[in-house]
Amino acid sequence: MATLQRPEIRSSLARLLDWEDAHAGFDKVVAGLPADLRGKVPPGLPYSAWQLLEHLRITQEDILQFCIDPEYHERSWPDDYWPKAPAPPSSAAWDASVAGFRRDREALKQLALDTEIDLTARVPAGTDQTYLRELLLVADHTAYHVGQLVVVRRALGAWPG
Repeated sequence: MATLQRPEIRSSLARLLDWEDAHAGFDKVVAGLPADLRGKVPPGLPYSAWQLLEHLRITQEDILQFCIDPEYHERSWPDDYWPKAPAPPSSAAWDASVAGFRRDREALKQLALDTEIDLTARVPAGTDQTYLRELLLVADHTAYHVGQLVVVRRALGAWPG
């Protein structure tokens, strides 16, 4: 069995998608943010918490679809990846975005654990991208923007940690 296909590698890769060993994780960062602060853009920063949350959700969902849908069609960058409005249309929209992110994160974790998938194989909808690359990409992207969410919350005086 190739090293990358070993269960402990797959398990580590799945855990990487919501790892909190070296930094705050998604669930902690989105928890308890007051509704009136979700759409505020702090001075000197380019995004609100809503814009970052939606960007995370949309991008993660896009990478998941890229991995599982052989008929995947590329979205338009940056328009299809960032919400234009700084504020969510409602608290329900915020909650739906958080739930969507969590659902797609779980699907990506299951993809990492799926022994029927060769992690080094090319994704059918792509060119040279492998499943491993896409899983690492989404983990890296999430960690980067979750860090930005921490900065936004701190700038708004709403970081509990």
